[in-house]
Amino acid sequence: MSQEICIRTENLNLFYGAFQALKNINMDICGREITAFIGPSGCGKTTLLRCFNRMNDLVEGCRSDGKIYIKGRDIGADTDVNALRREVGMVFQKSNVFPMSVYDNVAYGPRTHGTKKGRLLDGIVLESLKKAGLWDEVKDRLNKSALGLSGGQQQRLCIARALAVEPEILLMDEPTSVLDPISTGKIEELCGELKKRYTIVIVTHNMQQAARISDKTAFFLLGEMLEYGATKDVFSDPKNEKCERYITGRFG
Repeated sequence: MSQEICIRTENLNLFYGAFQALKNINMDICGREITAFIGPSGCGKTTLLRCFNRMNDLVEGCRSDGKIYIKGRDIGADTDVNALRREVGMVFQKSNVFPMSVYDNVAYGPRTHGTKKGRLLDGIVLESLKKAGLWDEVKDRLNKSALGLSGGQQQRLCIARALAVEPEILLMDEPTSVLDPISTGKIEELCGELKKRYTIVIVTHNMQQAARISDKTAFFLLGEMLEYGATKDVFSDPKNEKCERYITGRFG
């Protein structure tokens, strides 16, 4: 397994107005691994996730200091944000499929970035749907509305759409929280396949999910990262008492 550092934060602080949401975050995230962010609601997990593709720039009154590096490159003020978001894809908690066909959902990103040729787009759509484990289920309904898919299929379509622009990193913000157990299992199995090619960072409230699929786990509380290490160590022998209480359900 590669130990190349894919994402690095140095002394990262983030504020929403006067409220400090992240406090001095220092972490290295390895390439081609699944890293899980766990912790109670409002602890900073999603805020940190959104730092990696500069999504917090869209929040009025948000400011940050410190450094974030993606594959050694500072993604500060001089970064082309559109290029960054192509490299760092994101899948949200609720599937946000577009009200258009299955095909057009997947082709949307490549078209936006200038790929217009039908045959080339056909190949991208095919490969992206295969990578998302969805091709066999939708190959006969590519031209039908994506809104007709089940919730689990829609979420995998969103993953296919993110993969279509060939990112190197995939951010997932509670991607299975509204799905049934069978659909959740398919997404988890898919993540195991995708980490062979991509670096995945996932926010989850599901302790069992973090334990099942992640290589590393970070525990956050009130904007601080209190524990970070190999998932098996974090779950079997956490060093931080608050992390232990959270994992064992005795928190609060």
